[in-house]
Amino acid sequence: MKLLLDTHIWLWTWHDVSRLGKRVVRELKNPENELWLSPISTWEALVLHAKGRIRLPKDINNWIVEATSPLIEAPVTHEIALASWQLPLSHNDPADRFLAATAQVLELTLVTADAKLLGLGNISTLANR
Repeated sequence: MKLLLDTHIWLWTWHDVSRLGKRVVRELKNPENELWLSPISTWEALVLHAKGRIRLPKDINNWIVEATSPLIEAPVTHEIALASWQLPLSHNDPADRFLAATAQVLELTLVTADAKLLGLGNISTLANR
């Protein structure tokens, strides 16, 4: 499977593994699966850190390199931007829109605990349960 990690799933793999469901842990550890991350998740983590909602390590630059290097970087394209605004989401969270659209356009499975993103149209999802 090609798994796109939602921002919180990615952060939990580094800071709170106990919040990950058993199936998600199994799939993240499965060497046959590809693990993808969007730069939108990096941006979202930095925004949350700046707002004081999460705390990243002091050396953010090195942490970002370490936390993203084992993952495949998903591109941010014009096609994904357009798809993000065509999604039937009831909210306008830009990160959610970009992540869902990335999963849709690149045919990835979005790993998330966000109920608003689970079962969203034709986007493949893996619930954190």
